[in-house]
Amino acid sequence: MIATLSAALELPRPVVVAMLGLWAVLIAASALVLALRARDEARYRELTERTASWWWMIGAFTFAIAANQVVAIVFLAIVSYLALKEYLSLIPTRRIDRGLLLFAYLAVPVQYFWAAVDWYNMFIVFVPVWMFLLFPALMALRGDTQNFLRAVGTLSWGLMLTVFCLSHLAMLLVSGELTNPVGGGVGLLFFVVVLAQFNDVAQYTWGKLFGRHKVTPSVSPKKTWEGLVGGVLTTTVLAALLGPYLTPMDYLWSALAGSIIGVSGFLGDINISAVKRDLGVKDSGGLIPGHGGILDRVDSLTFAAPAFFHFFRYFFTP
Repeated sequence: MIATLSAALELPRPVVVAMLGLWAVLIAASALVLALRARDEARYRELTERTASWWWMIGAFTFAIAANQVVAIVFLAIVSYLALKEYLSLIPTRRIDRGLLLFAYLAVPVQYFWAAVDWYNMFIVFVPVWMFLLFPALMALRGDTQNFLRAVGTLSWGLMLTVFCLSHLAMLLVSGELTNPVGGGVGLLFFVVVLAQFNDVAQYTWGKLFGRHKVTPSVSPKKTWEGLVGGVLTTTVLAALLGPYLTPMDYLWSALAGSIIGVSGFLGDINISAVKRDLGVKDSGGLIPGHGGILDRVDSLTFAAPAFFHFFRYFFTP
């Protein structure tokens, strides 16, 4: 059955098996949540909302990678666009700069085009060089110097996080076709996305169970050292199991990749938390019930995606 499904979807067999395993975990988790809700509906209402949202998110992710590469890239670009839109709706914007926001949105399809054609040299410089030079130049030409530095910094950092950093997922998907003989680009994408999201859940769970010592109380009061260490160790173990099955990495390299994803995912999480705390908001949006906005859900990937991409590229690209 697995071979038939793999052939029908044109996906590597390891990816199909891993995806079925992910759905099995989701089904088991949903059954557990339903049992908990039957005991105390009010107490587990948020958990129920979170689980229901995971069905939509995993469903959309499954559809995107099962369709074809183009659909997957468009899906990832839409995620970037929504994250950028949420970010721009939160930050203070000068009236004179609002016309320039069109260039920020246009950066999304351009950046993902470089990823789609696997043009690494343009992919790696388009946002952090050309867009970073374009915005201050256009702002300066308009002649308004009040809050100039803040305007340049907030817009540039938003592009860096939501467009450049997240687009590494698309680049991983495309370039992985040549560098990953085991699971292809889809295998690499599945590996980093699932581990980053699992790391979020693991750190939250360990923190709830044993959390005592806060890591950054002024940025994210609920983050504890117990949650961080427990989550990273759990993610490292899962990576060691998944890596050799989905990627050309052995157990040790996979474990190292898992620890990188775990730590960088945590840093991405608290970075977005710092942004929200500075702006005085709890969530970046309300698009995903129980989770907040798109930016709340991909915060860990803003750091984990580029960190894993360049780790893999350096050590496993000929």
